Amino acid sequence: MNQNSTNTFQFKLSGVGSWLTLLLIIWLLGSIGLGWLVKSFMILIGLILITPAIAFLGFRWWLQRNLVGDECPVCNYEFRALNRTECRCPNCNEPLKIEQGHFNRLTPPGTIDVEAVEVLAKQLED
Repeated sequence: MNQNSTNTFQFKLSGVGSWLTLLLIIWLLGSIGLGWLVKSFMILIGLILITPAIAFLGFRWWLQRNLVGDECPVCNYEFRALNRTECRCPNCNEPLKIEQGHFNRLTPPGTIDVEAVEVLAKQLED
């Protein structure tokens, strides 16, 4: 006969033993008056799970309030940038300042901004 026949009977519960051990420890801590420790641990786990969702919603709210979409005043290229910042147009590389939801040219002090109008030579002769 095989002498190891009594040792071959084993439970094949992979992973269940560790969960049962964790539940037993939690039950023991709760029964001896350390329930506050278990509750604190559960609150900490809850905060770890909820914080990323709250941070994501807060970032979306902030981005929605501060993202401005407008046209470049020089080349009429439409793009987005953050409000109250300075940037460059990705199309014409003009320095721009974003104020009150619109793009404005960033010019040095004393620069006079003029708008050219095309006049035909025939109109000049008249």
